[in-house]
Amino acid sequence: MIAGLALLGAVAAPSGPASAQSVPTGPSGLQLPRFASMKSHPVNIRVGPSRDYDIAWTFTRSGIPVEITQEFDVWYRVRDSEGQEGWVQKSFLSGKRTALIAPWEKSGSIPMRARPDNPTVVANVEPNVQVEVANCDGTWCKITVERYSGYVEQQRLWGVYPKEKYPVD
Repeated sequence: MIAGLALLGAVAAPSGPASAQSVPTGPSGLQLPRFASMKSHPVNIRVGPSRDYDIAWTFTRSGIPVEITQEFDVWYRVRDSEGQEGWVQKSFLSGKRTALIAPWEKSGSIPMRARPDNPTVVANVEPNVQVEVANCDGTWCKITVERYSGYVEQQRLWGVYPKEKYPVD
């Protein structure tokens, strides 16, 4: 079993919650909302879109997924898996897709399968573990954590949208 990692999103536009006919975009031309991940650490999240605003909290680990909900100049409003929101400079965000395993669950583990059509369990992953997302087909995502790689039901991840296909074809 993979031990839970400390809880603390990708600048490329995913096919997220909006329909293909009317995809809201920000000034960057990228879809809103969308997921990204924190490029470095520590990263201060501010209460407003400027260094003049107070620090709301600080991410202490890189790779943590966040959801970008708004853009203003070089500042992006982000939401973490717990629903907290604040502003970060876009230079602190990465295009690398990451996710958290079922952060809404308090105990138990999520099975990582060898393949979606194969019930063989490669590893059991605890809630809040940070994983790298290789791809998602709308139902399953191929993920990597530590030395393990396999598939997890997409609905068990925070960092990808339900039915999102990633990467976009």
